[in-house]
Amino acid sequence: MTRTIMTVDDSTSMRQMVKATLQSAGYGVVEAADGQEALEYARENSVDLVISDVNMPRMDGITLVHELRALNTYRLTPLLLLTTESSQEKKMEGKRAGATGWIVKPFNPTQLLATLQKLL
Repeated sequence: MTRTIMTVDDSTSMRQMVKATLQSAGYGVVEAADGQEALEYARENSVDLVISDVNMPRMDGITLVHELRALNTYRLTPLLLLTTESSQEKKMEGKRAGATGWIVKPFNPTQLLATLQKLL
């Protein structure tokens, strides 16, 4: 069974890079352009893992993580933040919201896939 990952980023090119990496490893990919779009999808569907940017319009990634954790379907789902933000303060904010992990952009495809393999 193919695992499905939702990638959430307001940058089309970043979503495409993440999608290409994930699809090359056999994952199914669902895309959302911001946290609000991702949350709307998540309320009606489930995915095996979410990778989200932090800084996005309408709803940022940390708020998205918090909102997803409030849904029964996503209480145990791995939620990764993939962002240019690297401050310890932001990482702690993400962790408090319920993020499983934090990956700093630019990402290393091999490292990303290894992280996913551990989480899934």
